[in-house]
Order: sequence, then C-alpha cells, then structure tokens
Amino acid sequence: MVHPYLFLVKLFELFGLGDFASNYPHVVYMWIVMILLIVFGIIATKSINIVPGKAQNLFEILISGIEEFMVGVTGEEGRWLFPLAGTVFIFIFISNLIGLVPGFFPPTASINTTLACALTVVVFTHVLGVKYHGAKYIKHFLGPVWWMVPIIFPIEIIGHLARILSLTFRLFGNMMGHELVLGILFGLAGLFFAPLPIMALGIFVALVQAFVFFLLSIMYFTSAMEHAH
Repeated sequence: MVHPYLFLVKLFELFGLGDFASNYPHVVYMWIVMILLIVFGIIATKSINIVPGKAQNLFEILISGIEEFMVGVTGEEGRWLFPLAGTVFIFIFISNLIGLVPGFFPPTASINTTLACALTVVVFTHVLGVKYHGAKYIKHFLGPVWWMVPIIFPIEIIGHLARILSLTFRLFGNMMGHELVLGILFGLAGLFFAPLPIMALGIFVALVQAFVFFLLSIMYFTSAMEHAH
C-alpha cells in the first residue's frame, strides 16, 4: 500500500534520503518508536522517589500490572522473562498506536517488522528450552512413546514453524487492514470526518493485537520451561 502522505518521508527528502524513506517507511517510523520509548524510559526513571508522584504512580501501575499478569501465566519462575516480554508488548502497542497519528506509518503494518518480532520470540523460546533442559529439550519434539517419534517429530517441527507464521501474519494483517480501511475512508470522505470512528476503534485494535502477541509469547515461554510429557 502506498501511503498518501508520510511526514517523515517528506522530511527525509529534504536531506536527499527520500528514496530510502519511501521504500522503507517502517524502518524510519520504527526508529521514532524506539526514540520515544527511550525518552519515556529516561523520564520515568530519572525522578524515582519513595513517595511516588502521579507520573511514577501511573508507570508503576502499568508495569506492575503487566508483570503480575505474566507471572500469573508463567508462574514465579517466569518473572525474570518480563523485561523481554514487556518490551515486546510495549513496542508493538506504541508501534500500532503511532499509525493513528496523521502522516505517520505504523511499523507493524509491515511484514518485516512483525516477522522480526516473531523470530525474536520463537528463537528465544528454544534458547529458553535448552537453558532449562539442556539436551533433554529434544523430548518436547518426540512425543510420549518412542514408536510415535516418526509421526510426532515432523508435526512438532511444522507446529513451531507455524508459530512464526501465526505471530507474523496475525499482527501484520490486522494493522495493514486497519491502514487500508483508513486510507479508503480518508480518500472517500475524509473532509466529513468519516474515518474518526475507525480511528477510535484503532486504539482498541492496537491494544488487543499487542496483548495477543504478548500472551502467545509468554505461553510459548512457559511451554519451553515445562518438562516434556
């Protein structure tokens, strides 16, 4: 999809980088998301007090709420995984939201971004499995009895590859679909504010898609930490 107007692409054209920005808008806007997260992180941590202020209270409630939900799924053993899982959730949520700003493109509307996130989660899942079980992690792929190995092993491999496709295309499809609907509505009736209800719905979609990705990720982590049955 060719976006009708992207603010940062026009800005990059002034510096002779228009071709790069127009061909890879998801990269440009992903940089913006990363900068925003770094700035918010600095603001949130530079004035931490024993008696928290309003901003610190807000951040603590959000972060602790996400962490406790994750621990409820993974158990106390999974608490140390929160920095990765929480970062994935926040990154995807902000990337989804940024597409609601006129002239901005959501990085998650590009399959390259969603594939990168999916690969990070799935590869780390297997790293986690090896960390907890060593060579015995292979038992997760072999089934309960030895004579079923020729059947179970290919199915397990296909299933784990399908995780990558599932995480990638679910997020990409929903965010790209939202962008397409907004583009069509702006083109047909933008002057009459017709896209506003879809933009409001987009906040809900952004949150749900980030949460689904986060939930599936921690479920994969949990399955890797468990002993094979």
